[in-house]
Amino acid sequence: MELQKLSNGNHQHDSAGSVEGGVPPEEEKFLQHKSNGSKRPQFTDFEGKTSFGMSVFNLSNAIMGSGILGLSYAMSNTGIILFLILLTCIACLSCYSVHLLLCSAGVVGIRAYEQLGFRAFGHPGKILAAVIITLHNIGAMSSYLFIVKSELPLVIQAFLGQTSSSDDWFMNGNYLIIIVTVCIILPLTLMKHLGYLGYTSGFSLSCMVFFLSSVIYKRFKIACPLEVFGNYSVNTVVPEDTCTTKFFTINQEVGDKLPQFQTAYTIPILAFAFVCHPEVLPIYTELSNPTKRRMQNIGNVSILGMFIMYFFTAIFGYLTFYELLHTYSKVDPLDTLILCVRLAVLVAVTLTVPVVLFPIRRALLQLLFPGRPFHWLRHIIIAMCLLFAVNLLVILVPNIRDIFGITGATTAPSLIFILPGLFYIRIIPTNQEPMTSRPKIQAACFTALGFIFMTMSLTFIGIDWVSGEKRNLGGH
Repeated sequence: MELQKLSNGNHQHDSAGSVEGGVPPEEEKFLQHKSNGSKRPQFTDFEGKTSFGMSVFNLSNAIMGSGILGLSYAMSNTGIILFLILLTCIACLSCYSVHLLLCSAGVVGIRAYEQLGFRAFGHPGKILAAVIITLHNIGAMSSYLFIVKSELPLVIQAFLGQTSSSDDWFMNGNYLIIIVTVCIILPLTLMKHLGYLGYTSGFSLSCMVFFLSSVIYKRFKIACPLEVFGNYSVNTVVPEDTCTTKFFTINQEVGDKLPQFQTAYTIPILAFAFVCHPEVLPIYTELSNPTKRRMQNIGNVSILGMFIMYFFTAIFGYLTFYELLHTYSKVDPLDTLILCVRLAVLVAVTLTVPVVLFPIRRALLQLLFPGRPFHWLRHIIIAMCLLFAVNLLVILVPNIRDIFGITGATTAPSLIFILPGLFYIRIIPTNQEPMTSRPKIQAACFTALGFIFMTMSLTFIGIDWVSGEKRNLGGH
């Protein structure tokens, strides 16, 4: 057997087929063995059984976030052509980021984000990767439960035919998120492997396809301008050019204020909309017949699918000024189609929470219990503690938008751009690819782009705090 080692970029052989003493446990799990004359990497502690299709469902569900509801607003700030160009660039960069992660994992023989951090920068790198994944995914889970907290009471109210809210317990969003968490989310998070969630992820994606179909349908049913849309109220005079389709827009003026740099805000929004990197390696671990090419194809198919859904949602939402589901519901609160769409979105975000929780649990296991075998009690307790903390956050904090803005502005660029680029530079042996080689120069530029995104996002948040205007920068 041949054991890959990263410390000096050289290969050491063990002719007796045994693992030498002193080898880190992370390397022991990833062995090269011959099968029909070819070598393929395989974990010895787990044999992946998840199919290609289920892996695509899980990764697509991880990509798709609540930010899809605000894409039409992003398009209104850029125009159709510029939005398409930006969306295409971000999607291609996300595919390249997945490529960097898979290359690094292939050299080291580790399919865990935190262990890649350990290999690249030692224990500080491992801790940093685990903390970033935890903060980002907790923010994503909280945003999903905030949607449930705010939307589910309105959906119940509409089902009951009520036009005003009541003080009944089943109309209280705090009680509802606890019920949804205990009855739906918790059982799904207790699954042993992420691959088991492929069916629920597929159903979640079906709900969002229904959402997209409804947006397209409404485009041909609602005349422009809408009585209520976006930030306008019923009594607001709608600007004359509101219904004019714009193909290319840069920094338009808003009323008598100074020009708002809304076009620049769109770039972080779109970048964050493709964050799925904490889930890439866990899905890779559970993939049947795992190869780098096979996992890269899963990433490409998932990103392409979300690219198509994002673009059609944005363009048809933009053409009807469909910024949020509240837009149509205010025009007709009892619209059956919109009621079903809102329910479908609630189901979609609810079923996404367990997929997002798995990487957090894995990060905590890598950080607190490295090398320990699977244990059901530990598996269950971590899931329950995480869900308890997220529910407590959603219930007690009335507005954590700024906190999410800061964490999203720092964690998302780190997960997409900075860490994959740094891992690739540090892990790929210099005798295989020198620092002056084109792949490593590209990885360095990719990392620098991540720092630029982070600086832009933090700058925009600072401008918002100074001006008193709050904008949503999160794709999830």
